Amino acid sequence: MIDYKLDNEELELLESIENDEWQSVKNLDQELKEHKKIAKNTMKKDKRINIRLSSKDLEMIKTTAVELGLPYQTLVSSILHQYVTGRLVHKAS
Repeated sequence: MIDYKLDNEELELLESIENDEWQSVKNLDQELKEHKKIAKNTMKKDKRINIRLSSKDLEMIKTTAVELGLPYQTLVSSILHQYVTGRLVHKAS
C-alpha cells in the first residue's frame, strides 16, 4: 500500500467527497460544452499592450517561465489575469 501525503486542500476535498457533499451533473456533456465555451472566451486574447520593465524583472520572468514550461508572455498574461480577478494578492512581508 502506498502512503500518500495530502496537502490541506486535498484533505478538505477528500473529506468533502467522503461526506457525500458532491452531486452528479444531470447533463454532463452540455455542462462541459458550456464551461469550455466560457473558458475559451475568458482567455481570449484580443488586445495588445506595450509595457516597459527593468531588465532584471524581465530576466526573472523569463527564467520563471522556462521553469514552468511556458512562454514568458503567457506567464505575464496569466499573472495579470490572476491579479485582476482577485486570485493573486500581495503577500505581506
